[in-house]
Amino acid sequence: METLKNLSDTELIHLLNRDHRGAFTEIYTRYWDKLLAVCINRLGDEQEAEECVQDVFTSLWLRRADVVVKHTLNTYLGAAIKYQVIKRLDLRYLKRTQLAGEVTDESTVDSPELALFEKELMARIETTVQALPEKCRMVYRLSRDEGKSNKEIAAELGISEKTVEGHITRALSDIRNNLSAVAPAIIVSHWIHSFKLVVWLSVC
Repeated sequence: METLKNLSDTELIHLLNRDHRGAFTEIYTRYWDKLLAVCINRLGDEQEAEECVQDVFTSLWLRRADVVVKHTLNTYLGAAIKYQVIKRLDLRYLKRTQLAGEVTDESTVDSPELALFEKELMARIETTVQALPEKCRMVYRLSRDEGKSNKEIAAELGISEKTVEGHITRALSDIRNNLSAVAPAIIVSHWIHSFKLVVWLSVC
């Protein structure tokens, strides 16, 4: 049987339309570096460039059943990344031209589908946290919601720092597993480490 690496872009898209996660991962691996290079060249900021590329692939996954590539996948993704770059540049311009004291609402540049996806991830995180054992949930809340260090949590709860670390590791593992139910692990991993979820899931 032919491996996914040997399939053409067209064949991968056909598999993606049928909800094939492996095909998505192969497309992701095949085009990530190339799209990232384009973004870095245009934006001059690696973190912002990574966010752009991740948004493109998240959108691709969310619309996987309806994706139609009329020309080539390279052209399709190239157009998508250019659109993301333009949105970022527009946002920069808006920020530069604002009156003093005004704040740009960045949500206005996010697509509805990405906003819904983020909302679903956050809801799943909260559901997972609520299902954690009481002590584990308490440690997680103190760490993530109140920003306390492992040492401070250990002193407050009368447990060892190693136990605190164990509870946090358990919580993060459960959260990652839950999020993977709505998207391929490769997307979840990047969202966890992106600014969108860093407040919830950054590791101490």
